[in-house]
Amino acid sequence: MKKILVIRFSSIGDIVLTTPVIRCLKQQLENTEVHFLTKEKFRPVLEANPYIDRIITINEVMGVMGITINEVMGVMGVMKVMKGEGYDYIVDLHKNLRSWQVIIGLRKPFGNFTKLNIRKFLICKFKINRLPDIHIVDRYFRAVKTLGVRNDGKGLDYFIPAGTDPREKLPDLPREGFIALVIGGKHATKQLPKEKLVALCQKLSGPVILLGGPEDKSLGDAIINELSTSTTPDPHYSNPDPCSLFPDPHSTSPDPHSTSPDPSSPIPFPPPPFTSYTPPINTCGRLSLNESATLIRNASLVITHDTGLMHIAAAFSKNIISVWGNTIPEFGMYPYFPEDYKGHSKILEVKGLRCRPCSKLGYKKCPEGHFKCMMDIDPDVTLKP
Repeated sequence: MKKILVIRFSSIGDIVLTTPVIRCLKQQLENTEVHFLTKEKFRPVLEANPYIDRIITINEVMGVMGITINEVMGVMGVMKVMKGEGYDYIVDLHKNLRSWQVIIGLRKPFGNFTKLNIRKFLICKFKINRLPDIHIVDRYFRAVKTLGVRNDGKGLDYFIPAGTDPREKLPDLPREGFIALVIGGKHATKQLPKEKLVALCQKLSGPVILLGGPEDKSLGDAIINELSTSTTPDPHYSNPDPCSLFPDPHSTSPDPHSTSPDPSSPIPFPPPPFTSYTPPINTCGRLSLNESATLIRNASLVITHDTGLMHIAAAFSKNIISVWGNTIPEFGMYPYFPEDYKGHSKILEVKGLRCRPCSKLGYKKCPEGHFKCMMDIDPDVTLKP
């Protein structure tokens, strides 16, 4: 029995993007165990993945006055466990100080991928674009090339633990035909401001569910409060049919009365029309990650920032409108779909800004002060083909 250790410490979206490598390792290498090293707080992303035989996690070590020490100490804490496993190969999909610490400590053959930090720096600081036209998933596969493992073209995976049901906490959630609107983001410059989100919600007259983490709950409450005191939503808009947002001249319209045979999308498609306005439901901070993922899986359309939930939506091959602020799809982390993807994906961004991209990650506020990359996005455009 061979054993392979895959390393990716964070974050939600980045870990989801490793899942094609995990699947292909397990399926293409006979008699092989696949173990995964990550942070404990990201265990829920992988805990139901059938292609992983063991998850090893590290915790952040808190220093003086609550300051977080680099997780190098956490890696040292599990090094003995990893040495005991006797790994045959290490797949480093993080490529940082911590992963190098693991490689040096275990002294086993390894593969990694090419990071684009210098090229990202060039385009962020000098607008010199030397970025390759390749998704990060395909770059990840370079780490397993010497093992003879190849991309099977089946896209991302996301597995939800059995029995996960967000309606146990929020029984009034709709079961089908709703739009999932992801209002959160790790950095403020990757998020639409409140007034833009309110304007977007006003264009939707059917069920809308707001998704995000605990840090987004107050924003969700503010959006709903402003909608409740503002004018009535535009009567000419209704919850958009994804087929009308993304027309495909080569396909025929599905039977609206049929149910998809795919259990990952158990909703009628297209969603039924709505005749009255329904206020959004704020689930931010009220659901676990996998409960939110269940709603993503059942949504008719996902409107999202460049976030982990965007990649989870791609794993379920959903119809996606992704909204981009200070980051750009050219970084190679846009929604990644299987080769036989039959849904529709639309990228919404403001092109031609001299200041964009300003960072490969994001900021707490716009460095230029105008935030045009998000303020210039028109909610009307968001919902048009």
